[in-house]
Amino acid sequence: MSLSREQIAMRVAQEFCDGHYINLGIGIPTLAANYVADDIEVMLQSENGLLGMGPYPTEERVDADMINAGKETVTAATGASIFNSAESFAMIRGGHVDLTVLGAFEVDSNGSIASWMIPGKLIKGMGGAMDLVAGAQNIIVTMTHADKHGNSKLLEQCTLPLTGVNCINKIITDLAVFEVKEGAFHLVERAPGVSVAEIQSKTAGKLVVSNDVPEMMF
Repeated sequence: MSLSREQIAMRVAQEFCDGHYINLGIGIPTLAANYVADDIEVMLQSENGLLGMGPYPTEERVDADMINAGKETVTAATGASIFNSAESFAMIRGGHVDLTVLGAFEVDSNGSIASWMIPGKLIKGMGGAMDLVAGAQNIIVTMTHADKHGNSKLLEQCTLPLTGVNCINKIITDLAVFEVKEGAFHLVERAPGVSVAEIQSKTAGKLVVSNDVPEMMF
């Protein structure tokens, strides 16, 4: 079975390392704040000016003035810092973010990403994604493996306007985990119950499969 949004977020959180500064994008990436392991300490950054983002609030802890970049209410962890968006982007552009996790419409086998625009549809603009893919030391994409029409989102070459070129290191979809290197998607793990054959049939870009691909562990 394919993973739920929450399960994708749980798998993303396994990529977090103790002491890292991590930016979480809108959507599935933000959910990962709820699944940080108890034995590590990370500082989660929201690009609107919060370093030290905590999990989503319970009903009793909701503060309408404490929001992330997606306008969702969040909490602040112990030691958090609040500042303006100019300082936030100085942090991003200065290379001080260890890991960025963001969503995408398409990723290609060279690690390019299209995440901000579908021609003909209403858009708000690129936002901070362009800075994040250029400034972060490591970039992970989370997304569904295929679009609502069943078309693969892992392509030989992106067809939509690009956010960044040759910048994605890893992809976590509802079917599998991939490393992007040497012009191909290298299959690292598969979702529980999902076969390699299904992943192959739903991946349009070049796919490299080792002899033994383990299932994800939660």
